[in-house]
Amino acid sequence: MNYLQHAREVLDIEIAGLEKVKNEIGEGFEQAVEAIMATVDNGGKVVVTGVGKNLHIGNKIAATFTSTGTPSVLMHPIEAMHGDFGILGDRDILLAMSYSGASDELIALLQPVKRKGVKIIAMTSDPDSPLAQHSDIIVSIKVEQEACPFNMAPTTSTTATLALGDAMAMVLLHARGFQIEDYAKLHPGGAIGRTLLLHVDDVMRTGARCATVRTGLPVRDALLAMTGAKSGCVAVVNEDNTLAGIMTDGDLRRHLITSPNLVELSVEEVMTPNPITLTKDVLALEILNIYEKHNIDDLIVVDADNRVIGAVDIQDMPKLKIL
Repeated sequence: MNYLQHAREVLDIEIAGLEKVKNEIGEGFEQAVEAIMATVDNGGKVVVTGVGKNLHIGNKIAATFTSTGTPSVLMHPIEAMHGDFGILGDRDILLAMSYSGASDELIALLQPVKRKGVKIIAMTSDPDSPLAQHSDIIVSIKVEQEACPFNMAPTTSTTATLALGDAMAMVLLHARGFQIEDYAKLHPGGAIGRTLLLHVDDVMRTGARCATVRTGLPVRDALLAMTGAKSGCVAVVNEDNTLAGIMTDGDLRRHLITSPNLVELSVEEVMTPNPITLTKDVLALEILNIYEKHNIDDLIVVDADNRVIGAVDIQDMPKLKIL
């Protein structure tokens, strides 16, 4: 067997399934988005349920919803019939997933849901299935074939269900005006939260840890300042503390070959004038973007009058767990 070729064939089948779902997405999807928006605006949440592989897919969809501003939770249909039905509130909406639309465990759940007066969104391939017939909104996930050679194991269908769930979450994110600041509030831990919640003011070096040297002084003094601050750069400042330039370890290495008397040169001869700067209110995420875009390791922080108030060194980023 050619393993790689077979793997590519499986992926081709799943890609074809996604293309079919994309091309056939329609009114049901729009209705589902609008119903979910109305539910959330009314203080409710999306309760996701499914059986077998769809339960695992549903867990991921619920997590994506919640992390992008649409409150959601997973409900196991069997456990729901034995006490967990309390997860479903009167203001909620149920997103029920079954490719065949005929899973007994899921169908058994629908009657108590209907008695509760909760709307049901069905994600299924069969519009005539028991699930579809008991639902208020039908979102089609029909694919041509599973990637399984017996056309049995849920593969293409679960991929399509997951992708459609992602599409729904992203459409809801956009429709509800969810911003990156909102995303940060929902991710307070880990690198994502830190880069979106921390500002330059939280991570910059100040005082003795921010190396500065006056214009007109020799490189020797700049080196002493960098060594004392344990910094890879020094801000070159004018008499009024406004920024004139930056001198980095890289500048020193580049001049060392051509300037044997490097330490005697004035800092103006070695520094980079008018460097990229930051203000203290910039998000930490933007620091990382600047590092990557401009391939630099050190940034000077200035105030509204271009006076130096601090510095940000890339070597501090791992310690702050934002790199």
